[in-house]
Amino acid sequence: MVETIALITAGLLVGFINTLAGGGSIISLSVLMMLGLPAPLANGTNRVAIIIQTLTATTSFRQQKVLETRKALLLSIPAVFGSLLGAWFAVDIREDIFEKAIGVIMLFMLVFILYKPQKYLYGRPNISEKPITWTTYLAFFFIGVYGGFIHMGVGYFLLAGIVGMAGFDLVKANAIKVFIVLAYAPFTLLVFLWYGQVNWKYGLILAIGAVIGALIASRLAVSKGVNFVKWVIVIVILVTSADMFGLVDIKSYISSLITN
Repeated sequence: MVETIALITAGLLVGFINTLAGGGSIISLSVLMMLGLPAPLANGTNRVAIIIQTLTATTSFRQQKVLETRKALLLSIPAVFGSLLGAWFAVDIREDIFEKAIGVIMLFMLVFILYKPQKYLYGRPNISEKPITWTTYLAFFFIGVYGGFIHMGVGYFLLAGIVGMAGFDLVKANAIKVFIVLAYAPFTLLVFLWYGQVNWKYGLILAIGAVIGALIASRLAVSKGVNFVKWVIVIVILVTSADMFGLVDIKSYISSLITN
């Protein structure tokens, strides 16, 4: 019962955070490892919830008519190929190195969000209406590599690319982001399955909460607009970056909640 409650609660938070911002997988990976899964197995198991969560969010965004399906599909193609490469390297994760890298990147994103936000958050039709450039395709290939490798924090890379290079506002960027993750996540899951690094029981329980969180977040993103999404991202970046640099310890906090 404790495991079930912990996984569903973690899934709900992760589904909400990942749909509006990114980096929520720090919670699910922490919980899975606290429940005894080694890092590679936790990484693979997390993909089960990611697929179901992004399917829910994508369906919701499309129903609300904010998903630019054609551009999302085009951007997902290089990301899929990159994710396959990344997943093959994900068997032996150096978690400490990547956590620091994510923390630095998120702080850079925080500067972009707070400094001249109209330039980065509200969309630029002069770019979004043009064909996608080869440099954008290349960027999304490398984002896919990272997403296939560890996934944690990939939402920030995707938002940076979709807003900065493709010119969409934050709400549409979030819709495209979850579509891209939905496109590549099944392929990376197959790689983890090949190596026997998926715990279906934990993954499916985690997915229950992720579906609820994704549905709530996708509705709020559209109804509340860009400013709401912006401040959710700011809060998540500050908390997650503090954990990455050792100012707070989310993993220990989660561990104490589970054990108590």
